This record gives sequence, C-alpha cells and structure tokens, in this order.
Amino acid sequence: MAIVDLSHPFDPAIPLFPGLPAPEIVEYRSREEMARAYAEGTTFVIHRYCFVGNAGTYLDAPYHRYADGLDLATLPLDRVADLPGLVVDARWRVARGALAIGPERFAGLDLSGSAVLVCTGWDRFWGSDRYLAANPYLTAEAAALLAERGAVLVGIDSWNIDDVADRRRPAHTILLRAGVPIVENLTGLDRLVGRRFRFHAAPIPIRSGSAVPVRAYAVLSETAAA
Repeated sequence: MAIVDLSHPFDPAIPLFPGLPAPEIVEYRSREEMARAYAEGTTFVIHRYCFVGNAGTYLDAPYHRYADGLDLATLPLDRVADLPGLVVDARWRVARGALAIGPERFAGLDLSGSAVLVCTGWDRFWGSDRYLAANPYLTAEAAALLAERGAVLVGIDSWNIDDVADRRRPAHTILLRAGVPIVENLTGLDRLVGRRFRFHAAPIPIRSGSAVPVRAYAVLSETAAA
C-alpha cells in the first residue's frame, strides 16, 4: 500500500485569500514551564493555534455557503473519507492559458460516488506571488455536471474552485447546495493521474464549523487501466 500526501505543510507563511489573517502558532506552555509539573527528565510542549478555516489545504462544508447546509460536525464521514478517487488532468489547458475548466473535461467519465480531483498544476506556484493570481477554476456548467452525475466530493489544486473575479461564486453555490464538499489548495495530484486510489480528507467535526484545514491523502491500489 502506498500513501500520497495531498496537503501543503501549514505555517504562518502560507498563501491566503487576500485580507485573511495569517495563522498564529504559539507556545501556550513551554517545555521549561511544563517540566515543573512532572518528574525529572519528563516534559511536554502545548501549542495554541489560531487560524481561519479557509487556510492551507482545506475543506468547505455546505454550511460555508448555506445557513441550512451541513456543517463540519454533521457532514457524514462517508462523504469525505475512503472515497474512490478520480483525477481529471487539466494541466495542458492551464499551461496554454485556458484557466476555465468546462464540462467537456468530464465527458464520458463515471463520476458517481467518487471524489473528483482536478489537477491543474497550479500547486507548483505555492508560496510565490503567482499562486494568488488569476486561478484555474471550474465553470458553472462543469460544477452542475459534477453535481448531477453524482460526484461525492470535488477538489482542486488551486486557491479557489471558482473564478475569483466572479463574485457570484457559481461552483461553490452549485456544489455546496448539492451537499458536495469542496477541497481547495490540494497538491501532488499529478502523482495520481492514471492511478486507482481511495481519497481521504476528514475534517475536525466542529459544530457550526464551515471550513477547516485537512490532511488530504490518497491510498493507492493498482495502476488504472489505460
């Protein structure tokens, strides 16, 4: 069994949606402080983390868009863990400057019950100014097709599944209304092209939580048939 990590490391320097605060990772109790409470030679460190939910590689629950949608605590595990995975490779389009990914990229694919992950290659810009430039995204028509054909989860390796210039956010609107969680800022999807795998991105079950960083990963099985 091989496991492929699909999450970016998390630290205060990660790129974030403009205007959102950087994560804070601080020692709440240092090893020196904790040593006084334990036997000689025994100590620990306790950290406090402060960050917005939409940071790093993260999952959006339907509640992110809809007040009556499932939150992180009520989102069933079978929608975010041990899902058959499918990678749709859009790198060649993006490399040619075609950032909009339409329904034709999913034509003829069996999407029902799957985590559909869109590989754009944008993760190579992570940590640079270009990462937060105009991004690869799904069109409204592509999102509608994914929802209609039974995708259980949709992910992408750019910083937004929508065109950030479109304030209507159609992909979020369509997918989350259909109860389909979204994972953004994935990485390493190129390692899954043409492979069979199970996808995992279970969030912390936060009551009234809308989005949270996840450790997304794929468990590979055999090479998919050509």
